[in-house]
Amino acid sequence: MRCRAAFAALLGGLACGKPAASPPAADAAPPAPAPPADSLVATAPNGAEIWFTLSRSDSGEAGRCIARAVEIRHGGTRTPVPLLYTGWAPEIVNDTTFRARLADHCRPGDAYLVNLRTGRPTREHR
Repeated sequence: MRCRAAFAALLGGLACGKPAASPPAADAAPPAPAPPADSLVATAPNGAEIWFTLSRSDSGEAGRCIARAVEIRHGGTRTPVPLLYTGWAPEIVNDTTFRARLADHCRPGDAYLVNLRTGRPTREHR
């Protein structure tokens, strides 16, 4: 009988030895989603590639959206296009230029012509 009592006490101790995990706090924020991966969006006739890189969250009348930064890659060179976040694929104009629309609260804003060699954007006047 003594063995049974000792065995029961041992099992009881094992069952109670590890407390249950506490539920997450109600005010804990969910983890932020991972940023989108770099993605190739266009290739110019001269071999320069236009990539979406960085991203930022934006909002407008229709809700939330993601705007992406643009980078030009040619060979081993990477040229970021400054201050140009867009939500739409750029359009190749010719061997030296592409057109991209600035994202403006989840809507297309002004169009910019971007030099494929320098990455310099210039607002397009129509």
